[in-house]
Amino acid sequence: MLIAVNLVVFILLAFIKVVYYFTYGKEGVLIYQDNVLDWVALPASLQVFITRPWTLLTHFIVHDSVWHIIANMLWLWAFGYILQDLAGNRKLIPIFIYGALAGAAAYMLACNLLPPLRENLAASSALGASAGVMAIAIATTVLAPNYRIFPLLNGGIPLWVLTLIFVIIDLATIPYNNAGGHIAHLAGAGTGFVLVGLLRKGYDWSTWMNNFYDWINNLFNPDKPAKGKEVKTQLFYKSSVKPFKKTSNVTQQRIDDILDKINQKGYGSLSDEEREILTRASREDLL
Repeated sequence: MLIAVNLVVFILLAFIKVVYYFTYGKEGVLIYQDNVLDWVALPASLQVFITRPWTLLTHFIVHDSVWHIIANMLWLWAFGYILQDLAGNRKLIPIFIYGALAGAAAYMLACNLLPPLRENLAASSALGASAGVMAIAIATTVLAPNYRIFPLLNGGIPLWVLTLIFVIIDLATIPYNNAGGHIAHLAGAGTGFVLVGLLRKGYDWSTWMNNFYDWINNLFNPDKPAKGKEVKTQLFYKSSVKPFKKTSNVTQQRIDDILDKINQKGYGSLSDEEREILTRASREDLL
């Protein structure tokens, strides 16, 4: 679902960009940047962000480069499937969202506090799922560091080796380009590590997200029981008759026992079941 959402948004924005290009020529790309992309990307400037708070939730599903989205979706596909196998499919999206939000916070703090990044504060913005995907990658690696991929290569490469290489690349490339983006990636990685640590201690931060999703989903579910009513009352106990009726077997031994009881204690001592057995026995000429 995450891959589908990112691809759909990418294709939609790419189509809009093409429309701007054919409408305004080469200047259309710049107009598209100002009128469309800047309104869904996360601005580094706090003053601009206050006027566009929704970008906190839109920036991590927006990509403006083919290679950017291909790289992120390959990471998401590879680590996401492993994470689902290890922890179930209700952990992946919360980890992704937590990582993306942590990356956004780290990006804005870095751009506003670090002197080298403040130089281009007004023109800087962040977009892409990299921080969320990094959180998934680190969470997966922490859960199963010795999980091996490419088993045909000498028994496989441990997952932690590949993840360590990518983290080192992020650290090493900070001074050269997109320093704020790499800081966001590292914040996402740290978030994935922390979430798995909390999960092992019994603190599942994905619960409230999943409960909220279930609540939203149930709003459109006509079979959901009404508030305050038990499921069994709504679904299983609407009938006015009993779901089944217990019928005892009529045997000669059972009849003799009931007749002995009548002789000893009287007819009034019989239970409803025993009286019914006598009635059935009289109909079947067993008395």
